[in-house]
Amino acid sequence: MNRILFKTIIILLLSANFACRDSAKNKSANKNNSAKSSAKDNSIRGNFSSQTMLHFDSNSVDQFIKKYPQFRNFQNDIKKFYADRQYAYAWQDTSGMIEQADNLYNQILNIDQEGLSGKILYKDSLTNMFDDSTSRINPEKELMLTAQYFDYAERVWGGISEADTKKLNWLLPRKKLDLPFLMDSLLRDTASSIIKNGYSYRQYSLLKNYLSRYRDIHAKNNWAPIKLDVKSLRKGDSSQTVAAIRERLFVLGDLSENSGLALFDSVLETGVKNYQNRTGSKADGIIGQVMIQQLNIPISEIIERIIVNMERCRWVPVNLSNDYLIVNIPDFRLYAFQHDSLIFSMKVVVGKSVHKTVIFNGDLKYVVFSPYWSVPPGILKNEVLPAIKKDPGYLQRNNMEWNGKSVRQKPGPKNSLGLVKFLFPNEHNIYLHDSPAKSLFNEDVRAFSHGCIRLEQPKKLAMYLLRNDSRWTEDKIDRAMKGGKEQYVTLQNAIPVFIAYLTAWVDRDGNLNLRKDVYKRDNQLADLMLKD
Repeated sequence: MNRILFKTIIILLLSANFACRDSAKNKSANKNNSAKSSAKDNSIRGNFSSQTMLHFDSNSVDQFIKKYPQFRNFQNDIKKFYADRQYAYAWQDTSGMIEQADNLYNQILNIDQEGLSGKILYKDSLTNMFDDSTSRINPEKELMLTAQYFDYAERVWGGISEADTKKLNWLLPRKKLDLPFLMDSLLRDTASSIIKNGYSYRQYSLLKNYLSRYRDIHAKNNWAPIKLDVKSLRKGDSSQTVAAIRERLFVLGDLSENSGLALFDSVLETGVKNYQNRTGSKADGIIGQVMIQQLNIPISEIIERIIVNMERCRWVPVNLSNDYLIVNIPDFRLYAFQHDSLIFSMKVVVGKSVHKTVIFNGDLKYVVFSPYWSVPPGILKNEVLPAIKKDPGYLQRNNMEWNGKSVRQKPGPKNSLGLVKFLFPNEHNIYLHDSPAKSLFNEDVRAFSHGCIRLEQPKKLAMYLLRNDSRWTEDKIDRAMKGGKEQYVTLQNAIPVFIAYLTAWVDRDGNLNLRKDVYKRDNQLADLMLKD
């Protein structure tokens, strides 16, 4: 895991990646083969129309919306865009449609390359306008392209509605698109960051490339299930199953070549370890039933996983350049960044399925050494009080005490929060903390908590957070953690924490990483994306 993935969680904007068509005379051929065409260039080439002589009447916008009412949501955006340019044509000049209009048209026809359905509003009207070879200036054609651009931008750059993402309990902030600003920047400056960077972070484009690659695999390969007749296979074993696994790993890119050997050699072992690493398994080079199950996942399911994570890459607007923490729930890891560079990562335990860790963000403000654990009301009612009723010595044995009408656990090595906790006040009552249950960090799937996030190396995080405070040496941190007396420390500068959910991403080595959909959110998101 690396900066590529987690910068994505921070920026997560979509790529525009406008393609260049060959020429205007190939419009009909391109239209008929749009499903097969692909982007050949990652920017809109050529010079945009900066003409200011040709204008149309402002009333044309209302007339256009009356004729094409499904664009009504963009009526104010269209008016704002053209009012700022005194209703000068943007996509046409004295010679007709400019090259970039043709490029955008091609991109709209190929919206399925963005992992979205191919539904295009008023597609027949749009294609008829582009099949019209006349060079006459036409306000309806101008407004059609702008409206199509805004619809494309909202779907591809913004994703499904915020109301829908809240249904998935995704409470990270959503970016707000300023469509007229983006359009104006696009048309005025070919060197702008919107064109240069595709108005996205690199991760989206990397996933998009894998989408195309896996669609090719799906079309060309017979994904027959692989059967493992023994408990496991390891280096030195021979079997026709070994040959089948070698072929599968070659197709997936974990092996650079396929020798066809049925012998489990060192080359295959390296490929197995690579596959295990990128799927979140223990990279021991041994093929067991779990790995076979993963290898047998239908390509169509992986394609869907890529698509839903491309969608998640459309949502979060924040761009950080200083210090922050990221927790990716399906990866069961925390990542600490300093000046936008990854400093370290560690394993975490997240909420079990019935106590899902919430997807949100907050500002970490306090480090609490030797903390009390105030038993949450739900746990008190459902677990602690019944235990007290059955066993009068329960509190003493668990180092607990009454605190008014509630119960709390005293500081100490057996405290459920361990020796330190980290607070970022939030309505979900979620925080980061140590844990006495160290063995859980050895599990591949670490969803065991009641919702809070347990840390494998809490001392390392405390040292990171307090590194700029000379009073907090490593020795003092050790003493505070083991002192047995609760102590709050307020950070000099709060640090953002992002709790996110990605089940697919591309790492710094270009490998597609896949993780188990621990909270079953991928199918929910896919259903929302396809509901129309």
